[in-house]
Formats: sequence, C-alpha cells, structure tokens
Amino acid sequence: MTLQASEQTVPPRVVLLDIEGTTLPVSFVHNVLFPYARRHLAALLADRADDPAVAGAVAQISELAPDVPPAEQLARWMDVDAKVEPLKTLQGLCWDAGYRQGELVADLYPDVVPCLRALHAAGVVLAVYSSGSEPAQRLIYGYTEQGDVTSLFSAFFDLRVGGKKEAQSYRHILAETGWQAADVLFLSDVEAELDAAAEAGLRVCQIARAEDGTVASQRHPVAADVAQALERSGLSGIGQDAGERVGSC
Repeated sequence: MTLQASEQTVPPRVVLLDIEGTTLPVSFVHNVLFPYARRHLAALLADRADDPAVAGAVAQISELAPDVPPAEQLARWMDVDAKVEPLKTLQGLCWDAGYRQGELVADLYPDVVPCLRALHAAGVVLAVYSSGSEPAQRLIYGYTEQGDVTSLFSAFFDLRVGGKKEAQSYRHILAETGWQAADVLFLSDVEAELDAAAEAGLRVCQIARAEDGTVASQRHPVAADVAQALERSGLSGIGQDAGERVGSC
C-alpha cells in the first residue's frame, strides 16, 4: 500500500481524528457504551469510593453541582449528553471494566483500520481528539473487532485541551505538539467542530456516513468515509483493503 501526493494538494503530515460518527458508528456509543455506563455508575461510586480517580471526579461534581447527589447529577448529565469532565472520567472507568471483562468490543467502520495502518506505515502521524476521556479513547481502539490498534496513534486529546467546538482547543493541541496548523488534517462528522478547527488554521474534512445519517456540511469538504477524505486531501493508495466501495483509494 503506497501514499502519493496529488498534483493539486500537498498531503497532510498529521491526521487528527474524531471518533463517534467518524471511525466508529454513533449507534455503538449511544446504544451500547452510554447505557452500559448508566447501568454501572452507581455501583462504581459505591464500590470504588476510595479510588483516587473516583474520589477526584466526585469532588469535581460537588464543585459543579454542590446541592445535588453525585449519582443524580451524573444521570442529569447523561440525559443531555453533557461534555463534562467528571462524567467522562467515570464513564471511562465503567467502560474499562466492561472491555476487560469482554462485555464490550468496539466495531470500527471497515475502511478505518486499513487506512490507519497505511498512514502509519507511510510515516503520517495519527492522533485522536474526542470528548471522551483519553483512557476511554484508548479502550475503544484497544478492544476492537479488528484487534488492538492503539499503537498506530501518537497522541490522544480530550477535554483537557478544551471543548471541540472552540478554536482555542485546536491551538492548544498545536502548541502542545509543535505541529504546524497547515500540516494537520482534522476529520469529524460535526460541522461546528470543523468550523473551530478551520478557524485555528487546520485543514478539515467532514465524514458524512450514510449509516449515521450525517447532514453534509455546506462550508467544508465532505467525504463518505475516511478513505475518501484522505484521497481528497492529497493522499492516494489508502484504504485499498477496505473494500470495493472505496474505489480509487
């Protein structure tokens, strides 16, 4: 599998990936991961109260919602899919147990792993930016139907750098890594995230997967999957093993 630059476009040196709706079906997150955490959070709070990670998250909850019992506040946040650090931390701890016990296995889109392997082999830097905690991101890529692919990634970013719809978050990533904005391609299904990344100078492309019913952006390049996004960004020879539907990739 080879990479070649198109005649019109200098290929990116870094590919920064969203997870939900980009490399993993939205249904897995909302129909599998979220319900699993909801079922196990109360037990986690009770059984691991002395765990520093749990205690720290509970302290954060008390600061953010001082008059609400932690379990009740977590339920409220889950009801609205709030991007709040203590919720993401505790969800991640629940998922950690589920993955390790074999109760959870991530099934990435079929084009994803061939593309990741080709990019990694060609020396393109791969990184993840998701609202899920860094440990939760590592679990998703560590326990997939296609095996453990965490070694393909050089960095994982979560809400520690800021919200994904804020341009400053992407600037923080650039400052932390030393990457040049023009060298980074950010892939996401969410238009507002692409807006923020583009404002920070990153190259962007929306992944609008038919399976997720993503509404195509009118402001940014759009691709049906990761393989097509890479092709349109100046990389060819990517995703050949992902199936006939990726065509010239």
